[in-house]
Amino acid sequence: MFDEKILKLLKENRGDYTSGTDISRSLDVSRTAVWKHIEGLRKAGYNIGAVPSFGYKLVGSPDILTHAEIQTGLKTKYIGKNIHAFSLTDSTNTKAFELAMHGAPEGTLIVAESQRKGKGRLGRRWESPKEVNIYTSIILRPRIAPSSASQITLLAAVAAARAIEKTTKILPDIKWPNDLLIKNRKVAGILMELDSEADMVNFIVLGIGIDVNMEPTSLPPDVAKIATSLKNETGRRLERVPIIQELCRQIEKWYEIFKKEGFGPVITEWERLSIMAGKYVRISFLKDTKEGVALGLDTDGALLLRLPTGRIERVVAGDVTMVR
Repeated sequence: MFDEKILKLLKENRGDYTSGTDISRSLDVSRTAVWKHIEGLRKAGYNIGAVPSFGYKLVGSPDILTHAEIQTGLKTKYIGKNIHAFSLTDSTNTKAFELAMHGAPEGTLIVAESQRKGKGRLGRRWESPKEVNIYTSIILRPRIAPSSASQITLLAAVAAARAIEKTTKILPDIKWPNDLLIKNRKVAGILMELDSEADMVNFIVLGIGIDVNMEPTSLPPDVAKIATSLKNETGRRLERVPIIQELCRQIEKWYEIFKKEGFGPVITEWERLSIMAGKYVRISFLKDTKEGVALGLDTDGALLLRLPTGRIERVVAGDVTMVR
């Protein structure tokens, strides 16, 4: 707790010195205690300068996803105000589900540096190398029917695409239902899980994975050929904290629009960012496949597919492959 408060003070005065006396008064601890916490932060990777009679100055921060790093400068009303940060967990979605079942408030953010059992759609494994990407889950409690829950996945895709654009100047394409692509290679994915009654959602866990600084060549060959990272596309290593902060802001922005104006504005933005309109696609199901031209979304977020026969079919789930 004291480490986070000291960091907050140093970050608020970034570029200037903060005296040990001011820190000790603010936290109601001794100057010796302040020094001990400063040393602990240095061991954690923070570059903190010190000059007698002037105090301490934050020179540089490590690229770590902690409560203190994410909350400093976050500027949201509720998304990310409650943070659970882990060095390693089985899955941020699993952890979020447990917390939601025990009453964690809406907007709770779960983040991990690595996952043992990262989740993708259809039970697939999400590769989760340590300290290079973003693995996060957000708890939402929308007052909607279970049949409308998939709309939150599409909302998240819009928010994640805009967050990446804001922080990298690269705007990904969206592929229904849950992938973000750059130059036809996957850079981010979304996994929505929920708990509900027959007619009402109790909570939604929105899992988002973004490949930030990962080298695609470090992945299994079958994944590497279809994946990319923000580092790979920008040519530089990126700080992850500003990206996850912007993601929180964009999720909150679009979730508020959704609650006040309904799904319409989300559909409009999703279709603006989608790579699929007018494309011939193949959709794989557990025991079947269908091909046709993707026309867009209906009012519930289902994909409208024009079959070779001319009939338009509504698709609510499936794996999409772009054919041409």
